Amino acid sequence: MKEIVIKKDDSNQRLDKFLTKFYPRIPNSMIYKSCRKKRIKINYKKADFKTILNEGDIISLYVNDEFLEIDSNKDFLFAKDDLKILYQDENILLVDKPTGLVVHDDETKTVDTLINRIKKFLFINKEYDPKERSSFIPSLCNRIDRNTAGIVIAAKNAETLRVLNQKLRDREIEKKYIAVVWGRLEKEEDIIKHYMIKDESNKKVSVYNHPIAGGKTMITSYKILDISKDMTLIEVSLITGRTHQIRAHFSHIGHPLVGDLKYGIKQFSGAKHQLLYSYKVFFKFMDSGHILDYLNKKEFIVEDIPFVKFFNNYKKEN
Repeated sequence: MKEIVIKKDDSNQRLDKFLTKFYPRIPNSMIYKSCRKKRIKINYKKADFKTILNEGDIISLYVNDEFLEIDSNKDFLFAKDDLKILYQDENILLVDKPTGLVVHDDETKTVDTLINRIKKFLFINKEYDPKERSSFIPSLCNRIDRNTAGIVIAAKNAETLRVLNQKLRDREIEKKYIAVVWGRLEKEEDIIKHYMIKDESNKKVSVYNHPIAGGKTMITSYKILDISKDMTLIEVSLITGRTHQIRAHFSHIGHPLVGDLKYGIKQFSGAKHQLLYSYKVFFKFMDSGHILDYLNKKEFIVEDIPFVKFFNNYKKEN
């Protein structure tokens, strides 16, 4: 018999959902059958697999041990120690991701990902241990492409993750980007709207001027910060959040990002990757009473963006 005491991070979720995360080897069919036959109990009483767990609940399991083995994989310890932290507290971590680093494991199966660097940092600082009996793992709340740099938000606990995901959906967390595009944009600032479809086979987005079956609306706003002979430095805000939105959108209107080989033009610029940086995060919560109240109206900015210097040098030389 095994017993689990529900911690705060594991509360407010269904019993079956918790058990499949906590014990990945236990099948759903066994959970349902064991509940019916009183082999899984909550607070020593018959359990229903749909029961919402509360902090302090005790789950008793009379299930074969081979289904109750916990995977305490620590591959993340092989990730690099390089982690530029803009801000952190007991709930949240804001990290400035460098160009070239993937946020999660991809087809390359690399261990050195942003989330693994974060797990390693928290493990070393005794804020995370995969051996602990908890179904929560430190998680990223937003993603950016491998060759895009900038701010990524990570949650240290389940309640923070729930709040941040909701605030991102409700557009109560504002993210701004700095980019360099080819050519001179006609308007000082504008909101552009088109329609996109993602092609999973080549991991590329196609953009259309008109609505298309299966397509999604794509809306981006920008304002010009500076202009050189044939490049424009801009600040960009996403009104929708689509795959490769900034890269695909500006390419579609004839101003691809400098250095973007997927959506751009093969023209020498001295840039080895797209000049795009997620440089600002602003918390603008519309309500209160949640775990992250204290962050409301706070702004976090990356001041030193390497390619801005590149743009200024290019402007002087041309």
